[in-house]
Amino acid sequence: MKGIKQVSTRGMDRPEWLALRRKTVGGSDAAGIIGLSKWSTPYTVWADKTGRLPDKEDNEAMRLGRDLEDYVARRWMEETGKRVRRLQAMLYNPEYPFAHADIDRMVVGENAGLECKTTSTLDIRQFRGVDFPEKYYAQCVHYMAVTGADRWYLAVLVFGRGFFTFTLERDQEEIHALMEAEKDFWEMVRLDTPPCPDGSRATSDALQVIYADTQDCGIDLFGRESMLREYVELKKHKQVLDERIGEIENIVKSDMKQAQRAVCGVYAVTWRPQVRQTFQAKSFAKDHPEIDLAPYYKDSVSRPFKVTEKKLSDKEAV
Repeated sequence: MKGIKQVSTRGMDRPEWLALRRKTVGGSDAAGIIGLSKWSTPYTVWADKTGRLPDKEDNEAMRLGRDLEDYVARRWMEETGKRVRRLQAMLYNPEYPFAHADIDRMVVGENAGLECKTTSTLDIRQFRGVDFPEKYYAQCVHYMAVTGADRWYLAVLVFGRGFFTFTLERDQEEIHALMEAEKDFWEMVRLDTPPCPDGSRATSDALQVIYADTQDCGIDLFGRESMLREYVELKKHKQVLDERIGEIENIVKSDMKQAQRAVCGVYAVTWRPQVRQTFQAKSFAKDHPEIDLAPYYKDSVSRPFKVTEKKLSDKEAV
């Protein structure tokens, strides 16, 4: 990795590490920037890099991924006969000053790296019979760009179900395309100009967080009339579609009666009972008036979005 700058992360605590990774684009940001992630979008990555979103809370899945990284690396070495070494550093390539790479392992005796992943059994179909999993593709291309590696290996442990290995060879055209997209994205971060929001849940959640503090005032949405007109029309169409979907469901349910399963040509239908337990707080409080339940209630604040169409007076309509 000639010419690659290394900034040691050894002994660095999580807040320091998060602050450092915010300064440039990392491999885990790449999929979101180019629209290949369901967990992040260009808008959410931009909001994170500009400090508008709080640090992500550590969770059990993230901890499992870190704790099992060594195991996945050992399994990969066992599977392939190759050897790897750990590199505790952020890597920077002067050709891409907007990017960094925080890699899992480098392969000994080879200009290549290894990405170690752990995932749940629900994801197993994403790894069987594919050349390379789409969800990790951009991340590994990003690492090859920053490190100058010839290839990148991927090892995926699917809990209790299987261990999968993949190889991605260097493709300079793909690298160029990704890094150009990241460069354009970073210019928006530098200029503090947000990407256009998309319709994903991730972007909606980010907007709720960023604009949680509100002001009791109104503004003129000049230039948005055609978009709002489209919104109102789409909501009307959605209502019609929802009613038709519900009608079809009810007709088929009426056909099935007590049956839990049904088939029709290439279609399979299930209508099974499910038991869901809920805590009856009011009943509990009535039976145990001596217990104060207030500390166990959590306030949830939201900003419902609603568009209504004004009815024009006869004078305005003329």
